[in-house]
Amino acid sequence: MSQFGNIYSQYYDLIYKDKNYSGEVDYVIKLIRENNKEAKTLLDMGAGTGRHAELFCDNGYIVHGIDLSKDMLKIANKRIKDKRDKLSFSHSKIQELNLNKKFDVVVSLFHVMSYQNSNKELVKTFEVAKNHLKNDGIFIFDFWYGPAVLADLPVKRINRFENEKIKVTKIAEPVIYMDKNIVDVNYDIFIKEIGSEKIVEKEELHKIRYFFDSELDIICKKVGFVVKKKFEWMSDKNPDLNSWNVVWVVKN
Repeated sequence: MSQFGNIYSQYYDLIYKDKNYSGEVDYVIKLIRENNKEAKTLLDMGAGTGRHAELFCDNGYIVHGIDLSKDMLKIANKRIKDKRDKLSFSHSKIQELNLNKKFDVVVSLFHVMSYQNSNKELVKTFEVAKNHLKNDGIFIFDFWYGPAVLADLPVKRINRFENEKIKVTKIAEPVIYMDKNIVDVNYDIFIKEIGSEKIVEKEELHKIRYFFDSELDIICKKVGFVVKKKFEWMSDKNPDLNSWNVVWVVKN
């Protein structure tokens, strides 16, 4: 990881340079205003490099983001600059989070919920979200949607990216475990610095769980959340067999 860490921010920013962070934040803000129009404070669980959190802050929210990856947080902390009274980050595993503070909104975006592979991890994540919400606060999260995943199974993909500094080849080979509702996404990543023969190779395993309505309904009821909305991500339509990514809005 140390070898990879020197160019991590370049790699991450390149891979996700076309991701519509601004549109995603606008969409989530719309969901917030429909369900808690007075909301001012927001906790981002699994904030990554902090781009969503920064944009929420730019839209007037007081935001705290947490993430397990210290490499990601190094990038996120660069976003604080003149926002120190409105934007902050800290390092924590979601299940161990205890900020002794409550928020109007908790969000968990970019499939963070699908990285909670076991029922124990998942229930604890929901409990942590609830414990950090004010009365009538809302929890918004997206995830891989089981019916769509099984209708259109993951396949091997090769993606190539390039900027003025690096070239990246990213190979994703998925293995699905239907008895566990988990997809192992095995990444082989090759990063070449332009102008040199140096190539950094990195392997990553992303274990991603897909969910069905019935199991999430049970967990929400167990923890004490009321399910308010279920949508295909970035849409206002009901999830269907084409909805690989789904978002739920639940209320405390």
